[in-house]
Amino acid sequence: MIMAGHLRITPEHFDRRRRCRGSLHGRALSSALGVALVFLACGGSSPPLPLIGEPASEADQLSWLRRVALDRVIDYRVWTGARAGFVALAARNGHLVYARTSGQADLASDVPMTLDTRFHLSSMTKPVTAVAAMILVEEGLLWLDDPVEEFIPSFADMQVVTSRDELGGWTAGPLANPILVRHLLTFTSGIGGYAETDDPLDRAWRSPDIEAANLGTLADRIAIIPKLPLYEEPGKKWRYGWSLDVLARVIEVAAGEPYEGFLRRRLLEPLGMDSTGFPDDLPANVSIATMYTHDETESLVHDPQFDDYYGHGWTPGGGGLVSTAPDFMRLALMLAGGGILDGVRILAPETVAEMTRLQVPGGVLEDMGIEGLGWGLGMSVVADDRKTIMPANDGDFWWSGRFGTHFWISPKKRAVVVVMQQTERGPYSDLPVTASIVQVLAMP
Repeated sequence: MIMAGHLRITPEHFDRRRRCRGSLHGRALSSALGVALVFLACGGSSPPLPLIGEPASEADQLSWLRRVALDRVIDYRVWTGARAGFVALAARNGHLVYARTSGQADLASDVPMTLDTRFHLSSMTKPVTAVAAMILVEEGLLWLDDPVEEFIPSFADMQVVTSRDELGGWTAGPLANPILVRHLLTFTSGIGGYAETDDPLDRAWRSPDIEAANLGTLADRIAIIPKLPLYEEPGKKWRYGWSLDVLARVIEVAAGEPYEGFLRRRLLEPLGMDSTGFPDDLPANVSIATMYTHDETESLVHDPQFDDYYGHGWTPGGGGLVSTAPDFMRLALMLAGGGILDGVRILAPETVAEMTRLQVPGGVLEDMGIEGLGWGLGMSVVADDRKTIMPANDGDFWWSGRFGTHFWISPKKRAVVVVMQQTERGPYSDLPVTASIVQVLAMP
């Protein structure tokens, strides 16, 4: 099993989904419509669309049937008790066309989900960090081929595993080549941290876990990493781990200011993402959607393990931001629009094209039984839509957060989807399929 900072799914789950792949492609629409007809009484509401970009034209709109299907697919998961609640947004041709809130942000106090509900983004923080890095690349303060050791000198002393023995022990030696900024963005740095197996090397990378409480600032935590041996030479393999947390430290050194300050000044405020930030920066009276998991009866129960420490005390680049669905839709529409939204240019079109092309042609999430996915700079890119179990097209780019947040952009279909909920998947949890069905229904 792998958590990967955003997912906790066994390969067996995906073997089963591969056998049922047609249900997410050819049969997804008919199945969703069937659910819509059966559960017309489900709750949920369709709030006024947030003011993001230009209003949609008649040609952009979803059909009545698709809209009803979307409503009921989302509401059904709440009605059955599988999830506490959702907030979902969809856009076509750069225009917002759909919004849905369903269920509760907190079950015990019956607080409803709203467009203003904040969620832990977890690994959906990573694309935000990637955008921040590319702002510096455009300004010449950072280059993709800069060695990380130029910004964090202790990385010059890193070693790499050169051999393993039958008990899982290892021998390490000097790197043949340094870790580059490019390697951090493409998760080919050799840095780990997410694998949950009993392999001694995996255990070494998990202890100490840089995401744990009371380990100090971003700089303090990143200083732990050079003491560990890389899994492999930089550039050899896609490996999900703490690469983007290291990148956040690189950004603050290159920018000459704390990461959270640079992020707010250069990205969040210009883009109008006023409800996005790290937990310590939120006003005291602002709440975050309650984290749930499933008990042995498959019932939702509060999961308090992340309440007091997750994202607190430091500014991780790989996970930790809190945001709303409309705020993240602003980021997604900026990327879908080639770096601009509402007349505010964050990145050049060429930069967005570089971020969303296949930098790593394959191997992404392959240890979870997933095929057809590659990686750009800070997000996944669909490499072969004939192989992937996802309802997608070649060139689509996307990523998810461990607790159920998800965004997806299809340049071919000119569609953007943001779906947010808050569930830590456990051994009694079912598959998080809602976002995939929403993708199918939102496509023209």
